[in-house]
Amino acid sequence: MRPKIYLFGDSITEASFDDGGWGASLAHHFSRSVDVVLRGYSGYNTRWALHVLERVFPAVDSGGEGVGDGVVPLAVTVFFGANDACLPDRCSAFQHVPLHEYKQNLLAIVSFLKKRWPTTLVLLITPPPIDEEGRLQYPYVENPLGLPERTNEAAGAYAGACVAVAGECGIPVVDLWTKMQQFPNWEKAYLRDGLHLTQIGNKIVFEEVVTSLREKGLSLEILPVDLPLISEIDPNDPLKDFQK
Repeated sequence: MRPKIYLFGDSITEASFDDGGWGASLAHHFSRSVDVVLRGYSGYNTRWALHVLERVFPAVDSGGEGVGDGVVPLAVTVFFGANDACLPDRCSAFQHVPLHEYKQNLLAIVSFLKKRWPTTLVLLITPPPIDEEGRLQYPYVENPLGLPERTNEAAGAYAGACVAVAGECGIPVVDLWTKMQQFPNWEKAYLRDGLHLTQIGNKIVFEEVVTSLREKGLSLEILPVDLPLISEIDPNDPLKDFQK
């Protein structure tokens, strides 16, 4: 079977298979080598993610059923924190997870994945920066206080915790919070509502994920294609190339 890469995260992952999304771009990039599998859950935080891990990534049973039908995935991206960072005294407080718990939850998620698949690459992605003006313009729930339910400062603290977890676990991380703010007008160029990504924002995530995977040996130059390319098929005897 083809190897797989799983994308595990919140709405920024769930929407990544939309037109121009980073997940769709990743699937296209690896189209002849790897199946990219979406496991995105809009609105979820790490507390909820931790509770559903066994359902999202069920163990393989004796009949060969479960995640990947027994095939150990090449990689899993873990992209949470945007909802954990909701402020506890604002309109999305029910999604808030305290910073210390967020870090512990991330550690537990990584530990679960590495215990289940010791050879699988786990790639963390920090929450993106927040455009607070954009959050006020596009609220998702009733906002009687008239204040943004997320701040860039809070998102930065959670991003820092995510980077710290990656360091403790010895795994790669895409520091999206820092990366995006290196560019001018990032608030409107990369975020369509102060939080979720524009097509250009998705492009940055895609490029950073591909770079991180390549640095760990998962690249098109190394991964084999599962069937012969058209350029490899002998036009005088096409079927012989399928007998190899």
